[in-house]
Amino acid sequence: MQAPDRYATRAVLVHWLTALLVLSALPLGFYMSGLPLSPTKLQLISYHKWLGVTVLLLFLPRLLFRLTRPVPSPVESAPLWQRKVATITHGLLYALMFAVPLSGWLMSSAKGFPVVYLGVLPLPDLVGKDQALGDFFKAAHEALTFGLLTLVGLHVAAALKHHVIDRDETLVRMVPVLKRSN
Repeated sequence: MQAPDRYATRAVLVHWLTALLVLSALPLGFYMSGLPLSPTKLQLISYHKWLGVTVLLLFLPRLLFRLTRPVPSPVESAPLWQRKVATITHGLLYALMFAVPLSGWLMSSAKGFPVVYLGVLPLPDLVGKDQALGDFFKAAHEALTFGLLTLVGLHVAAALKHHVIDRDETLVRMVPVLKRSN
């Protein structure tokens, strides 16, 4: 099967929806963690959990779509090391899009705080209540989040570098409104 020159419309939509969810959950998580316990903080925690669960719900179909559909080949002008770094970065982004919200759910379960999706659908606890385990998953969630934030920054910087400096087609294939250079 020949590689397409652009990403499929569904892939583009899910990419940007996931980006919006992640880029909403990250600052919300940082903001709410600094607040004193209050009804407002509890509501923000619920919103943060909803975003995380939605990222998890999108993860499996997104991964299956990515594994079963051809994607554009890297631009030929990109050096081999950049293609390898891109492959590793994409793999780590996928892993973290799964691990970050899962670690948050595990933390909530272990700390005895239920996850109620969109305020109406109670999700099962993934582990029993255990404060030490909750603290472990909290630390894991925070560390994984910083890893995700770093990789998202690298991903955005690389896309902009390709578009602004290299002036190649990398970003054009994921942003439908951009024009091709040729």
